[in-house]
Amino acid sequence: MRVLITGATGLIGQEIVKLFHKKGIAVNYLTTSKSKIQQTENYQGFYWDPKLQEIDDGCFKNVDAIIHLVGATVSKRWTPIHKKKILNSRKETTQLLVNALKGESHTIKQIISASAIGGYPDSLINYYDESFKIVETSFLSRVVKVWEQEVDAFSKLNIMVSKIRIGLVLSNKGGALQEIVKPIKFGLGAALGSGKQWQSWIHIQDLAHMFLFVLQNNLNGIYNGVAPNPVSNKELTKTIAKVLKKPLFLPNIPKFFMQFILGEMHVLLFESQRVSSKKIEDKGFNFKYHHLEPALKDLLLHSSFK
Repeated sequence: MRVLITGATGLIGQEIVKLFHKKGIAVNYLTTSKSKIQQTENYQGFYWDPKLQEIDDGCFKNVDAIIHLVGATVSKRWTPIHKKKILNSRKETTQLLVNALKGESHTIKQIISASAIGGYPDSLINYYDESFKIVETSFLSRVVKVWEQEVDAFSKLNIMVSKIRIGLVLSNKGGALQEIVKPIKFGLGAALGSGKQWQSWIHIQDLAHMFLFVLQNNLNGIYNGVAPNPVSNKELTKTIAKVLKKPLFLPNIPKFFMQFILGEMHVLLFESQRVSSKKIEDKGFNFKYHHLEPALKDLLLHSSFK
């Protein structure tokens, strides 16, 4: 089997490439940097420029499925320019793939696209599953709606469409966990706002295995990329401090303070989404890390965090 991965060098992409290689799945990947192109039997790079809608269509040769992860980071201050980049990077890359495949004979049977639980509205009481219809109530919900609609265009090419709405990804190689851990390591950790907001998290290894599971089982439709036991922000902070054996004595950090520091992007820390993983579990997917503490112990005690 051979898959084409966009965003293969990102945090999630690297984990998926490592797992796929372990399972004997060859990977083609797209890059905007010609210097990053490698050519080995199981890892082949191809150039593309989504802004100019240019792509080396050799990337599709003998490919069975596409894993579509690429998109500008949301973890950077949301200036008007960066918000446009967040939205356009998802639209342009998806449109380029679709347009390149139109009228071409290909072997691609499935696309599995990343999406985000940020599409679900902020709520302390709702428990969201995949049947919830995303409506534009915020910038993030707009991004998710546009992103998913663009991906649906693959179905017109007789390609099965699958989407994984990803939650807070826990990794010891980068991402949000590193930033959350920093102040706690120095004894300066504190919950954010009320601390009651839900954090639907997932260990990066489970997320990579979920992409593999959706691929191997030809699952179509939407699946939430979250572990079965979401926690409050307060519980997340307390559990990290417990695992690192660090004190927590500071008062909660006020919302207005983080809004001043981060601008509109502060919603990433304060919005509450309690999200269900039941649909993927009902399909037979088993999480290695169901609960937060074992996941954090694996990541924080066997890494550079120690």
